[in-house]
Amino acid sequence: MTEDEIKARILFKDQDVIVLDKPAGLAVHAGPNSLDHLELYLDALKFGWSMAPRLAHRLDRDTSGCLLLGRHDKSIKRLGKMFMQGRVEKSYWTVVHGTPPEDTGEISAPIHKVTGKGGWRIIIDAAGQPAVTRWRVLGRGDGLSWIECTPLTGRTHQIRVHMKHLGCPVRGDVYYGPDPESELGLHLQSHAIGVPPLSTGKDWIRAEAPPPPHMVQALFMCGWIG
Repeated sequence: MTEDEIKARILFKDQDVIVLDKPAGLAVHAGPNSLDHLELYLDALKFGWSMAPRLAHRLDRDTSGCLLLGRHDKSIKRLGKMFMQGRVEKSYWTVVHGTPPEDTGEISAPIHKVTGKGGWRIIIDAAGQPAVTRWRVLGRGDGLSWIECTPLTGRTHQIRVHMKHLGCPVRGDVYYGPDPESELGLHLQSHAIGVPPLSTGKDWIRAEAPPPPHMVQALFMCGWIG
């Protein structure tokens, strides 16, 4: 990934925020297995500001799509408050194995992080944190379903664990899916985001990301027409 490639993935920019189409496979933070990560490129997104933009939330490394960055201290503070109050609209697209029995629904199932010899995982557990995901089927085909998910809470791996709980694990999910050796790529995308105005007289901030290349074939199979 180069600075120019990162700049080319900007979906929206004003004086307060940047919405970036984060590619799948790029971690947002440094880590033991993340030598290449988004924070290495944030200086390239200053665009005349004295400080680099900062993450207002996070996406898993293998999840692509809309990622919101605050460009200054005031916007970061306001965005943090909006996320806490549930005022940020988030829409995810996923392609899952199987199909739900209904066309729409809501999953309210607490999730809990457990750590063992093989690392950590997220499970459904009554002792965990409350987690709620609304979903609706957008298309079906060839044993797969294309689902729009709206998380009402922001827990780690929430959509992936809730889809598994629904009986429809996310395609390409090596942790919670049926094939731990899958090389299909995680079929989960932060497809669209909406943010209330941060400055007086401004409109809502809205951005939508195109589906990542590794999801396109499965989306076509489920009826997406591009």
